[in-house]
Amino acid sequence: EMSYEGFVAGNLLGQYFTEIDFNLFDRHSLTEPQVGGNPWPVIYTNLRDNELILDQVNANTALAVYEGPALIMKAYLTMALTDIFGDVPYSEALKGAKGEVSPAYDAQEDIYTAPAGILANLEAGVAALESYQGSIPLAGDILFNGDLSGWVRFANSLRIKALMRIADRRDVSADLQALYAAGNYLSTNDQNATFDFTDGQPNNFRMANLRAGDFNLFIMSETIQEILTELEDPRQAVWFRPIGNDPGQTQYQGLLNGPDASQTSISVADYSLTGTIFRESTGNLDANFMTAWETHFFLAEAAERGLINADAQALYELGVTQAFAYWQTALPAEYLSTGAAAYGSNGANKIEQIITQKWLANIINGYEGWIEYRRTGFPALKTIAASLNNDLIPVRMPYPTEEAALNAANFNAAAAATNGNSINSRVWWDVD
Repeated sequence: EMSYEGFVAGNLLGQYFTEIDFNLFDRHSLTEPQVGGNPWPVIYTNLRDNELILDQVNANTALAVYEGPALIMKAYLTMALTDIFGDVPYSEALKGAKGEVSPAYDAQEDIYTAPAGILANLEAGVAALESYQGSIPLAGDILFNGDLSGWVRFANSLRIKALMRIADRRDVSADLQALYAAGNYLSTNDQNATFDFTDGQPNNFRMANLRAGDFNLFIMSETIQEILTELEDPRQAVWFRPIGNDPGQTQYQGLLNGPDASQTSISVADYSLTGTIFRESTGNLDANFMTAWETHFFLAEAAERGLINADAQALYELGVTQAFAYWQTALPAEYLSTGAAAYGSNGANKIEQIITQKWLANIINGYEGWIEYRRTGFPALKTIAASLNNDLIPVRMPYPTEEAALNAANFNAAAAATNGNSINSRVWWDVD
């Protein structure tokens, strides 16, 4: 669900794709989602279902094997939610069956750092898995097929990610160093937390089921075209099609995000559509929860910033190598030695290189590229063509309009704290 949301909304905010019609969202009118752009009910529905599992665990000790994975998934989903919206209902949420239907909004700082928050739930999830002595297997596990050690690695990679998210607000170096030294995180691609899509229903990527006209609304962004061209990156042929959808062509062309479709005539034949991996060949595509290469990019940044004692270049190059393998693309021999991606080449900003490589590989990972841009400023995104947000790139999603009707008092307080539910109001970890 979030892979689809990311494709039709997150990848517009992150400037991977441009939408050429029905594109108020791409023009940054985020209160008017059209093809997508409403992750709130997706995440809360899954949080509710996950909470039902935790309730059953608490009521029946025979189900203890589910406690660790459910706590980890709660942290994972909560991180996605608060990183997109900022302050959200949390400590009083997910209690509708008990009569709590007007939950207060928790501060993002507390959601991350308070007891029963993201970091605490990840630690508790690992502790529950490591202390489990029962014989009942973890059934229904689509990520690790019941392998509890996979869940521990997943949780530790998520801890690295969460700590890096708040690194400008908290001293996280000791925790990061301990996680790195222990080494028990996602470290190889065969350990990745991913869901394998199929070529056919019911488990193919949702974009494959759309009408051709809807799929063809999404073309290559000028932002990603320029970055891929500078890097001479062959993954361009995986993520996009040559202009005119002509296999004989080798030219790719992107369009600046946010065109005014009512004033601009755009011929799809002049631009690169998104690649066959997102439609005809989704069996080659994974829904990415967390990967080894993403973990290594976070660790490379931590090393470059002096938060851990490690070889930043080695971690960066490992991340790049794994990301190419993940996207089933041969890594050119010169890519990391003489090309623009070579670490620190020609005085390049090393943090920018790390984040840009993570941004590229995360093209299927929901809103992640946009979230990391907000945290780091990389890669440099462009002022869009016909902005409905005063030429500003949004730094949070607005709370959905139904909150004003269904949870008015708490919504009004949260809106007041974000300058009227403004998409230009920074979340707590987003230090200017």
